[in-house]
Amino acid sequence: MSVAPDASTQAQRAARDSGVEQAARFEAVIGLEVHVELNTATKMFCGCAIDFGGEPNVRTCPVCLGQPGSLPMINVKAVEYAIRLGLALGCDIAPSSQFHRKNYFYPDMPKNYQISQYDVPICLGGQLEVATADGSRRVGITRVHMEEDTGKTIHMAVHSERGAISGRIHGAEYSLVDYNRAGIPLLEVVSEPDIRSAEQARAYLTELRAIVLALEISDAKLEEGSMRCDANVSLRPVGHSVFGTRVEVKNMNSLRSLGRAIDHEIARQTELLSSGQPIVQETRHWNEDTATTSTLRAKEEVFDYRYFSDPDLVPVEPDSDWVARLRAELVELPAARRSRYAAEHGLAPGTAALLQSSGLAGRFDEAVSAGAPPAEAAKWLTNEVAAWCNERSVDPVTAALPGAHLAELTRLVADGTLSTKLAREVLEAVLAGEGSPGEVVAARGLAQISDTGALGAVVDTAIAGNAAAAQRVRDGNTKAIGALVGAVMRATKGQANPGLVNELLQARLKQAGER
Repeated sequence: MSVAPDASTQAQRAARDSGVEQAARFEAVIGLEVHVELNTATKMFCGCAIDFGGEPNVRTCPVCLGQPGSLPMINVKAVEYAIRLGLALGCDIAPSSQFHRKNYFYPDMPKNYQISQYDVPICLGGQLEVATADGSRRVGITRVHMEEDTGKTIHMAVHSERGAISGRIHGAEYSLVDYNRAGIPLLEVVSEPDIRSAEQARAYLTELRAIVLALEISDAKLEEGSMRCDANVSLRPVGHSVFGTRVEVKNMNSLRSLGRAIDHEIARQTELLSSGQPIVQETRHWNEDTATTSTLRAKEEVFDYRYFSDPDLVPVEPDSDWVARLRAELVELPAARRSRYAAEHGLAPGTAALLQSSGLAGRFDEAVSAGAPPAEAAKWLTNEVAAWCNERSVDPVTAALPGAHLAELTRLVADGTLSTKLAREVLEAVLAGEGSPGEVVAARGLAQISDTGALGAVVDTAIAGNAAAAQRVRDGNTKAIGALVGAVMRATKGQANPGLVNELLQARLKQAGER
């Protein structure tokens, strides 16, 4: 009886037959595991508060530290958030699901096991449609399950000048453990291996993050770890259906890192298979500085975790009426919102996507409802507001800019009260909490000067004080008028109406030339 070779063996034989040219015939098979930290008030199984950062080990209790005799209780809000995400992804909500103990040891695992869901997760099936340069792609969702987060290990080294500093485990002299994060509720979203490139992986994570933000179940900050992504990458010859040997890649904390890590891993595996070498099933670490992956540990199998039902927790059996109510209360999802923005407001797909990814789509809707022209509102949000928040590391969702204030700002520009430059100054003051645009204009005296009489005298002074530039304009050098405009703007502290200034200058210079 013959046994069919697996995909890795097939790939190795094919590589030996045709050499390096065979590399172009490999197909990447990628699945993503995304962990989402939920923004509930308390942890998954205890009443400890949730917050990012802060003093180590202050948000802990006997339950999340796994002390003997402590008993966990399920956070109902976390269950609700899991159901909401499952419904948004088109999953089936299990009438009964169960928590298990996943047994493995790390210093940041206070119980030496993690409470998670194994063979009976709360959400099964589903799909996510993502847009790529090659068109739309449908990625299946295997499951969404609930679990608790681990603590955080901080590796320390002693520097001769700076003292103890944190860094990587390699070269560390000792490690510290902070259990504040231990027990924070997580949702793990496991995709089917339907992704074929780094670009598709980034598109999938971007769309999933947009859904999470729309549901308001997490701040989904990759850089802070409240959304984390692991990639399972394998190769197989094009046209083959058998999967190759899978490698898991960890430590990607941005969309850029995800794409670079996948591209590197595809190249690494291609080189190995093309030279007839086997792929080792393992977990690899992505190093952003060197843009390479390295072996972290041998890849565990399911049986290595010795799953068994947690005896301290009852099954989760959501009431069908509750699930129906949550389904009816689902917010407008990102794909539907983008379609609406295009149909109702004529926004380009890229602009609509940027509003969503920045968390500013809600402000856009508020501003348009308050009377702001859609194109203007989108421009101010995606350019000025997003940049202001990024420079100050402010979450755009929490920025002090009600939609009504943005609408007021666009009206002040439209009616000539503010120039674009002055409007930027006013916007920064509004974002800094100084009040509405009208209040800032009044307090700072920033109204644009559009009075012909008032500006006429300033224009005459500018012409008299810049006779050489004025003469060049009269001689036909139109660019020289910039010096005169600048003189007027300096004299009025930037408050003169630029269009009116140009009109007055041209009229006066023309009259002088005709005399």
